Amino acid sequence: MQHARTRSCSDNGDGGIRTTETARPFLHVLADTSDKLSGICSILQERFAIAGERLDADSRLSQTPVAIVIRAELRDVDNIAAIKQRAAKLAKVGKRIFLLEHTSHVCISQAYALGATLVLPSTVGRTKLLAALADPADGPSASSGDTLQSDNAVETAATAIASMFAAVTLSQPLDIHGTKEAGRQIADSIIRHGLTEWLMTVRRHHEGTYQHCLLVTGVAIDFGLSLGVGRADLERLYSAAMFHDIGKAQIPLAILDKPGRLDAAERALIETHPAAGYEFLKAHDGISREILGAVRHHHEYLDGSGYPDALCGESIGDIVRILTISDIFAALIEHRHYKPTMPRAEAYDVLCGMNGKLEKALVRSFKQVALTR
Repeated sequence: MQHARTRSCSDNGDGGIRTTETARPFLHVLADTSDKLSGICSILQERFAIAGERLDADSRLSQTPVAIVIRAELRDVDNIAAIKQRAAKLAKVGKRIFLLEHTSHVCISQAYALGATLVLPSTVGRTKLLAALADPADGPSASSGDTLQSDNAVETAATAIASMFAAVTLSQPLDIHGTKEAGRQIADSIIRHGLTEWLMTVRRHHEGTYQHCLLVTGVAIDFGLSLGVGRADLERLYSAAMFHDIGKAQIPLAILDKPGRLDAAERALIETHPAAGYEFLKAHDGISREILGAVRHHHEYLDGSGYPDALCGESIGDIVRILTISDIFAALIEHRHYKPTMPRAEAYDVLCGMNGKLEKALVRSFKQVALTR
């Protein structure tokens, strides 16, 4: 880890930050106002040596930091242009954390397009921000090469999901090839480094709906691999997993990521997402009938108690059955800041208790995925 001989920061009046001397890991901060810049620095200055600047100032980043934090309004074209001007320098930094004023699907997609490796709301607390900046070497993980490969796959997949959600929001064409390529990279990562490494990497980078989509895709891929499915079926499976929640792009993030229980109206709105995703995707070429069916039916149960079509028994195909188990398991083990993460063994017990809803043979086969892979 790189260190610099700087510590505390104060606005020097020309769009930059003045620091005083000590040995700390070196961090760079960008913001579109002095107040935002000072606020971030006040949170981080005890742990890091900080060099910071406003986006409207000339770029001074000469030393490569361990991470960069950017807080800016991404609906402002001048801010976007200023970040793009620094693109070459940003690309050299391993962690690029964007703190967004408005966490809409469009703004999140814009952040990833600008090179974000992690997107958080600007209201994120000190603990969460410091945790996001923690050196992976400080905790259990794979080797640096394994971690980098997993991180790159997560970045690619998160960018694809954000772009996919933005396409729905803006009624624009979907990049089907890019989404499928992101799924292929997840599959490659899991084949090389295993499901556990993938789950750890996703949780380190994402929360909420985007985390869920990444977890579901990883779990579905590993489930398919454990079942010995062929290459074509694996591609259908990871494509279905990547697309499965695209209908949630029409639901406000405040509802999608709401802490606690949804009320009846919110639950009814959430339950529109499978049909909404199906309707959006069926207008695109290059998406097979099996994938469309999985998107529409991943909340159907064998006993007919699911939605939106109350399918039952043999009317539910194999890809849907695999995806449904993966979706439920991922939802149970995902990290939310307002509740503890459920251990994988407990999540598997929940699946085993869903008598009549899930295929028993598949649930039994899922045990090694849930507990050991």
